[in-house]
Amino acid sequence: QVQLVESGGGLVQPGGSLRLSCAASGILLDYYVIGWFRQAPGKEREGVSCISNSHYNNTYYADSVKGRFTISRDNAKNTAYLQMNSLKPEDTGDYYCAAYLNPEIPDMSAMSLFDYWGQGTQVTVSS
Repeated sequence: QVQLVESGGGLVQPGGSLRLSCAASGILLDYYVIGWFRQAPGKEREGVSCISNSHYNNTYYADSVKGRFTISRDNAKNTAYLQMNSLKPEDTGDYYCAAYLNPEIPDMSAMSLFDYWGQGTQVTVSS
């Protein structure tokens, strides 16, 4: 049984930082593209960041998070991370990780390509 479990969300003030984790079981993440997506209240889910499989290790960031967020993976822990710095109120939402058995980063709007999804973790940026 495949599971992706996100953690690390919470309430943070503007300008603060959080690190989200995505722990996998049942699959080896180093073979997968890993994506982070978010869904703000009343809005559609959007792609935030993505990392290709371990062979390529390319990354993608949405323009809204470039320079503030960093995606990474730790294959030994079978876990992916999203380090979020300089958080803004507009970063508020439910954050999901997803895994896609493919070497390279896809079009992030094609969310149906992703094979496995976590249950999400909530991030609230507010003073």
